[in-house]
Amino acid sequence: MLKKLLNTILLLFALYGQAQVNFEAVVSKKTLGVNERLRIDFKMNKDGDDFTPPTFKDFRVVGGPSQSINNSWINGVRSFSKSYTYYLAPKKRGDFKIGQASIVIEGDVYKTTPINIKVTAAVSAPRDPNDPSTVVGENIHLVAEVSNDSPYLNQAISVVYKLYVLENTAVRNWREIDSPRFDDFWSQNMDVSKETAKNGSYKGKNGRYIVLKKVVLYPQKTGELKIEALSLDVAVDVPTSRRDIFGGRVNTTVNTTISSPNRKIRVKPLPEDGRPENFSGAVGNFQFEIQTNKKSLEVSEALQVIAKVKGVGNLKLFKIPKPNMPGNLEVYEPEHNEKINTTLKGMNGSIADNFTVVPNVPGKYPIPSVAFNFFDPISKKYKTLFSEELLIDVKGGVGIVGTSTQNNKQQVQTSSKLFSSFKSATELEKISESPFFRSNLFWFLMSVPLFMVPLLLIVRKRLELKALDVVGNRVKATNRLAKRHLGSAKKHIGKKELFYNALESALLNYLKSKLVLETSEITKENVSVLLKKKAVDRAPRKEFLKLLETCELARYTPLSNVEMQKDYETAKSVLSAIEKQIKRQ
Repeated sequence: MLKKLLNTILLLFALYGQAQVNFEAVVSKKTLGVNERLRIDFKMNKDGDDFTPPTFKDFRVVGGPSQSINNSWINGVRSFSKSYTYYLAPKKRGDFKIGQASIVIEGDVYKTTPINIKVTAAVSAPRDPNDPSTVVGENIHLVAEVSNDSPYLNQAISVVYKLYVLENTAVRNWREIDSPRFDDFWSQNMDVSKETAKNGSYKGKNGRYIVLKKVVLYPQKTGELKIEALSLDVAVDVPTSRRDIFGGRVNTTVNTTISSPNRKIRVKPLPEDGRPENFSGAVGNFQFEIQTNKKSLEVSEALQVIAKVKGVGNLKLFKIPKPNMPGNLEVYEPEHNEKINTTLKGMNGSIADNFTVVPNVPGKYPIPSVAFNFFDPISKKYKTLFSEELLIDVKGGVGIVGTSTQNNKQQVQTSSKLFSSFKSATELEKISESPFFRSNLFWFLMSVPLFMVPLLLIVRKRLELKALDVVGNRVKATNRLAKRHLGSAKKHIGKKELFYNALESALLNYLKSKLVLETSEITKENVSVLLKKKAVDRAPRKEFLKLLETCELARYTPLSNVEMQKDYETAKSVLSAIEKQIKRQ
């Protein structure tokens, strides 16, 4: 009897312990350096709603909140635990207090006890394997690779931003939150068409990297210039203190911010020694020429004089020297043409100024040689190129023969053939052989409105009947909505919350369209009974309900892309099977 009594008392204590609600805050340490991180877990033994964390006013949240749930049965006894985890970085040294968190469990509000934290001066080399900042700092690196940190003014350099991820580290996704600005440079972004990871190493450690951004820069100032950082928001899988049923460490996804280090370059001025007087700022390696499209022409004709520079360098940042034309040649504003390709080595291609020239009187006109100067950063010297001297032979009658003054008026005699090279012959064609009025096309177009009136009345009547079918329209609208949400789920595979929200919306809207339900009527029991009435087999019904449960649980458990793809394919096959079985009725 005594033994039975003791067992009964122990059982009552166990049941009482299970009925007790436990909600507490647990920190990884109560004293830490200003450069360390603090982990805090808010744990409960019963599920609740409306969790409200403290303000963390003296700390910066660098990770979380992440959520974990553990639900198990041991010897017939259910064990449940749930926790919210945050990673905090102190803002300064001092003694601080983390306030109360609150949650509603079974209608009652529970609060944690405040915790005192002491923040000291920075400690040397803090290493906490459960701290996401440690994982990011040691295994994930965003770097800016500069091709030349000591260029000349207007000499091309390239900056390539790379994200290195070392072995045994998983990055789920990233988002650019701050792009560098290049105020003291002429810049051009290069296309990074496809994000492909490649094998590489960072400071002797193996891993993989991906190129995020490529930029070509031409410095426009001398002295020390700063190349700004690129900043990313990165989702990283970091280990937790929990383990699965096989003993493996459970990971959680944490978002953190990383930035490439600021790079500085020292831009050298172009040397004063040997600089030509008419130097226009060209830096690179070039060729220069002046050409004409004809050497001999009539007074009534026009010709093209083309000044062209080609090669590698700052082609868009200087002007081409103009040819010196004789006074009797009418020269018009040039047409500027560019054929430039920009790579990581800089600009290459050609630029040209195309001058239209019209001679006024016959004669032989020389176009003198023109000098073009540029600085070659490889040889570190100025170079000068000269164009060939050209001779233009103008033949034919008189263009402008001269001027005479009579009665204080100036008379100008011009050739009637001036600018004749710009004229073009015009040929006219008949539009139609027969008039449009009273033609077959005319009578056909006149009769079209007569046939359209009754057709429009029939269409209007059908639209009115369709508008009166409230239930049918609602069913069609929810059916379209289900298809749209299913397509949205496919696009968001890899983004857990967006994917499962879209998948759940697709499933619920499909039910509403096929079973004509309101959202409040959708329960497991109703859905199972109604699908059974629609002669849907047990297997699709079971899979459908299982998918709804998965969407609910996915908010609290980490899932991989493979599992999301599997759930998406399952949803497609289940909906297809239900659709076929409902249509058989």
